[in-house]
Amino acid sequence: MADVELVKKMLRAVLQANKGGVSLSRLQSEYKELTGEQIPHKQMGHNHLDALLASMPSLVRMERNRSGETLCFASGANETAHIAKVVARQRSSKKTGRPHLVNTQMRVKPAAPLVLNGKILDHFFGAFPSITTATYLSFHLCFSSNHPAPLNLNESSGSDKGRPYNPQQVQGRIREILGKYSNGFWVSKLPQIYRELYKQDLPTEAIKDLETWTHICTVEKTCSSNPSELLLYPSKEQTTTSSPSPTPAPNSTSPPNTPADKPSHSPELLVKYSNGLWAHALPKLFQDTYKTKLPGHVLENLHLLSDFCTVDFPMPDNPKRAILYRRSSTEGGGGEDENCNRRNSSVSEEELRVRQELGRRLSNHAVPSLQIPKEEYPSVLVVEATNTNGVILRYIGEGYSQAQESMEDEMREFYGLNQSSPSPLSSPSSGQLVAVRAEEEEEILRAQVCDVMADKVKVYYVDHGFSEVISKTKVFELHEKFFQLPFQATKCKLAGLEPFCQEPAVLKKFETMASGRILLAEILERGQTPLVVLYDTSQDDDVNINAACMKALQDKTLASPLQVNSAYMNVTVSSVCSDGTIYCQLPSRGLAKLNEILENIETYFHSQVTSEFLVSRPFCGKGCLARYKGKWSRVEITNLHGSRVLDILFIDVGVQASVEVFELREIPPPFLRDLMAIPPQAVKCCLADLAVSVGSWTPDAVQWLREKVLNTTDCSMKVAKVDETKRCIYVHLFTDKSFHDPARSLNHQMAQSDLFKQRPDVFLTSHRFILLSYSPLPSPCYLSYWFPTSGKVKKQEVDHARQNISCSRVFFSSGNNIDVYVSVACHPGHFVLQPWRDMYKLVVLMGEMILYYNKTEQKPLNIGKNQIYAAKVENSWHRVLVKGVLSNGLVSVYELDYGKHELISCTQLRPLIKEFRQLPFQGITAQLAGLKPRQWSEEASIVFRNHVEKKPLVAQLEAIQEATNPWDRKLTVFLVDTSQEERDIWVHDIMAEFAEELTNEM
Repeated sequence: MADVELVKKMLRAVLQANKGGVSLSRLQSEYKELTGEQIPHKQMGHNHLDALLASMPSLVRMERNRSGETLCFASGANETAHIAKVVARQRSSKKTGRPHLVNTQMRVKPAAPLVLNGKILDHFFGAFPSITTATYLSFHLCFSSNHPAPLNLNESSGSDKGRPYNPQQVQGRIREILGKYSNGFWVSKLPQIYRELYKQDLPTEAIKDLETWTHICTVEKTCSSNPSELLLYPSKEQTTTSSPSPTPAPNSTSPPNTPADKPSHSPELLVKYSNGLWAHALPKLFQDTYKTKLPGHVLENLHLLSDFCTVDFPMPDNPKRAILYRRSSTEGGGGEDENCNRRNSSVSEEELRVRQELGRRLSNHAVPSLQIPKEEYPSVLVVEATNTNGVILRYIGEGYSQAQESMEDEMREFYGLNQSSPSPLSSPSSGQLVAVRAEEEEEILRAQVCDVMADKVKVYYVDHGFSEVISKTKVFELHEKFFQLPFQATKCKLAGLEPFCQEPAVLKKFETMASGRILLAEILERGQTPLVVLYDTSQDDDVNINAACMKALQDKTLASPLQVNSAYMNVTVSSVCSDGTIYCQLPSRGLAKLNEILENIETYFHSQVTSEFLVSRPFCGKGCLARYKGKWSRVEITNLHGSRVLDILFIDVGVQASVEVFELREIPPPFLRDLMAIPPQAVKCCLADLAVSVGSWTPDAVQWLREKVLNTTDCSMKVAKVDETKRCIYVHLFTDKSFHDPARSLNHQMAQSDLFKQRPDVFLTSHRFILLSYSPLPSPCYLSYWFPTSGKVKKQEVDHARQNISCSRVFFSSGNNIDVYVSVACHPGHFVLQPWRDMYKLVVLMGEMILYYNKTEQKPLNIGKNQIYAAKVENSWHRVLVKGVLSNGLVSVYELDYGKHELISCTQLRPLIKEFRQLPFQGITAQLAGLKPRQWSEEASIVFRNHVEKKPLVAQLEAIQEATNPWDRKLTVFLVDTSQEERDIWVHDIMAEFAEELTNEM
């Protein structure tokens, strides 16, 4: 049962750190990044996540924005609200850049970028679900993007401890810093900011004196018990008394003959906007009206305008979204100029004509083209599809939907209902870009005129992707400033559905599953109309929309009806899986038609050059052909391991396999439609009335059943239960036609046998280090994208690796610099690195292991502790060391190439053949040099992990601790981050500084 209070606490932390709201589709990933786990809505009694959130009105508030996207906001406040506010204002977004290739020279300009499966992952917090919210927020803020940077290798690293310093100089500098960070920041971040601005280290004594400098700053303790969590704000004395105006920014200028602290013309502007003016619109309006810049510091100090306007903050958590209202004479704003209230209504007809002509010319200006997001899996809002080759959608996120909403806010203000609003266009022309007041009267949208009628106009909303006929009175000139954002409505093409792009069944399925929803788009081909696969990731299991639409073409009359108590003869058992699941083929019209079509395809391929049908663009969910028992059979691609190896499912026999991409063939066009109409002929079954469930079968039981049924052509079965949710039927299986006698069933024979007895326990080997639970590492086969050649492993490198895999252990020499990749980081006393130079060999090896082991059947295996095996983990095969065996069939293993501990089923182990033992094990245990041995705290471990885990670095060897077994060997190394242009970052300096701060605070 889920810990409800802990879930609420973590959920509240996520929501409060995102004051602008979190989309429902992103909430799961944000929560998992914080806790390492999904939101357990089912364990808490709700089938869907939105149902759980709706049951917590005191915690979460859900709203729909104009894009149709559901956003989640925190309800109310709590003890961590002010901490979350600082985080929300100051934290930077996740890095989208890619780390650079390391080099042992340490100062050469970084080479080609490094790609980690198209993403930079940041799961460092997943190991600590019990840490307090406040601690997490503080460390996320302090170390997520701007890490304290040590000096360059050639710089002096001497300490300033004990040196006298000039308090007046430091106080002046801190005053300047707080002028830039008026919302406050963490004290622990001050040394870094100080160093970056003044190229000097902040004196250590100055940090201790901060609390006494009340005329300069205010130090506030958080509600957390951690004494290091201190917030620094500008002095309360400065904010509550009339102090001199802040110094304008260097690039700001004051209007001629105007004091720098108050723009004298603002009252006139506010007279024109009696309903209020957004503060962020003031600089542009001021420039347009008075042909001079608004002083740069005014927006940061809106209290300077208090003499003649009232400042309202409708969004308390976003101080930049303020509204300015003109003060009346009764509010102490001074006398009014009545002439300012008159609207300039005496505009001549000639001026109106010129203005409209200018607007028409502006409306034909070019708008920038919409760029496809750089990320591999962007979120999209699906608008509609009358053709799967032209699905209308909008990209979600910064620079797209968020930029559009910001623009439409500004348009709503510009075309408001006050007296100074622009007048409607009198004669719009076809093709003209215009601003349109929507039917709700509140929204102003960009549109293009499609057709002009007597008193109505048909327009196409260029940011929303639909057309509408509206009154001419709702059409306005589109101002020049609203041409800067690309049109947001765009098109994509659904991969695999090209031949059926206008099929009614496909379009109806797509409408049901995708229209109006936020989905994830995998971009396969970037072009004017990108080729994509859409996924619904809102529930526990991801749904491939393309594949689901293709299944809408199936003719259900070609499948066998499955009903309870129905009996079937001439059943073929095509597959027995290691978990006890079996797949059967039942006699049906569909099976007969399938066999006929496949025979015709065999004949067709004999008359054709089959290489012309090679699959050039594989993707998950794609249907194609592969050889099974010497004949072409239908398959569906289920997983891709880089660009060479992939997993497939033979959908008509229920067999999974891994193949190289050149083994697949496209379905020839003459047979495509008929083949797609036939449902999969492999029926998933489980044996009924057994004491053990699927997944708990022993290897002996699996092997016994395989020997009984796989070579038998005259099986029969009787249906006991149909489980629609699991898409499985429970049956009694017979090797003859005696389905009327339950005692003769294989179910009965297995229940009476000893096949399900487990072996006794073997105690787990004690671990010197307890590795915490990390989020899964990326599939090792994606390493093919990490190399500095063309982004993928070249064929000659693969061939060379196959022929030249070394038989010796990895050799190291003290004092050398080595390029490494840190795969696991627990704390400075224990982490695992991989030598960079051999990583492409590991890629090749693991690709070969996938091909080999996914084609071999499982056989009973006597598993021994401290023995080496091949193990299937997360769809890939790893070289592992067995640490212990449990009576429930689980095995504790250590990944020898990646340094991770896993708990897997014993059915996932295979003997590691000699061919796969030649490459030295790549995971090497290490500890950080330059530090005294100590017990590292959770906070220190988080900092260390964030700096080194899943990153390419340079390791400078200090010492080598040899051992008999290569996995017991340990290195002592300095770690250096050389990705920055200006300086090298020595990780031990960061950890020493952090440890010293903690010691001083204690």
